[in-house]
Amino acid sequence: MHLKNVCFLHISKGQSSKITAEENKMIKGLAITPPVLGRISIGKIIEKNGKRVPEKDDQFTITSQIQNKDGWVKHPLDEQLRAKAQNQKLRTIPVRMIFNDPELNLRAEYILFDRQTGRPICTGNGETCQRLGQNGVEQHPCPSPDLCSLAQGGQCKPYGRLYVNLDESDELGTFIFRTTGFNSIRTLAARLRYYHAASGDLLSCLPLQLTLRGKSTTQSYRTPIYYADLTLRDGINLREAITSAKQIDEQSKTSGFYQEALDHVARQGYGNASFEVGDEEGLDIVEEFYIDESRSEQSQQTHDLSHVEDIQKGLQQSVQALN
Repeated sequence: MHLKNVCFLHISKGQSSKITAEENKMIKGLAITPPVLGRISIGKIIEKNGKRVPEKDDQFTITSQIQNKDGWVKHPLDEQLRAKAQNQKLRTIPVRMIFNDPELNLRAEYILFDRQTGRPICTGNGETCQRLGQNGVEQHPCPSPDLCSLAQGGQCKPYGRLYVNLDESDELGTFIFRTTGFNSIRTLAARLRYYHAASGDLLSCLPLQLTLRGKSTTQSYRTPIYYADLTLRDGINLREAITSAKQIDEQSKTSGFYQEALDHVARQGYGNASFEVGDEEGLDIVEEFYIDESRSEQSQQTHDLSHVEDIQKGLQQSVQALN
């Protein structure tokens, strides 16, 4: 569930009936989401005073889906990309979208979890919501967390998932970047829509990179907060990227690859259940993002600021390159 979307599909009669037949075989109530090979995060979960708490960081980390006593095990791609990065700080990651529709790559909604079980209780988009009640899943108006009585105390947050491809060896496998931050969700949503529009619906063919940004606000007590942005890869301008995307699109069509059908099937898979997020994923989300506000503020105030100079140098280099 995301913002309202209108999509025009060009599917032949034979292909349409084949897709419909496949849809009818899906297990109902199970959201069919992109296959996840690993995770991308800003920060990590650490052990502190006998409790597992999130620790902020000034770089990305790419992990597998396996945990040990020290946390999530790093994916081999993390070391490969980090070796090429300045000061081995992973602040840009080359990515490719697997769908042309922005809303299939970035999923976002307001979501309220049961803190004990990780089960989603309510998900909404600011207009309508689906809520787990005594009689099953119920439809209600969604006034947004600030105005919802059920969401008082910061219990309901925006929750975004960006699915990206990092490795051409598995072109339909994804790495997921999860966030409850308005800055990341708002920025990623804007970028995806802009690139989608500018390229003429060739989002999946554009050479993009996930980029770490930093800014300070009054709410962050002037300490930097970090969020994800989506940009063109270094050294490529928009005109060059679109020209390349058109060539890739033509080559894909010649080989028989059918992007519109892929987007269509993905859209149907997302809508196959009332809640996209399952109980198991919900527990991970609660542990990573739903912490006491007092503890979060204290962590922000005591966070080491030595890395700010690195960010400033990067910004200066970007300005010099433009000049």
